Amino acid sequence: MIQHSQISSENLRSKIHNGEIHFGGNKKLKIYGLLTCSSGKRMKKENRVFFTDEKEALENKFRPCGHCMREAYKKWKECLY
Repeated sequence: MIQHSQISSENLRSKIHNGEIHFGGNKKLKIYGLLTCSSGKRMKKENRVFFTDEKEALENKFRPCGHCMREAYKKWKECLY
């Protein structure tokens, strides 16, 4: 998990371009989603974190975004009940 506040813009762009980062998340809400998600783009920089894959996000106890990852969110929600 990489915190947005601890990485330079150039380094972040490089990691995204090289395929090292695939998902973004909100560390306060514990939600992760696609980098293109409009909900994720609105969050504050100090709350934003990045993940290499879904497994890393789930290991850090984040849940899928209900907006950009509907199927994964439905599966996650079904596991709660």
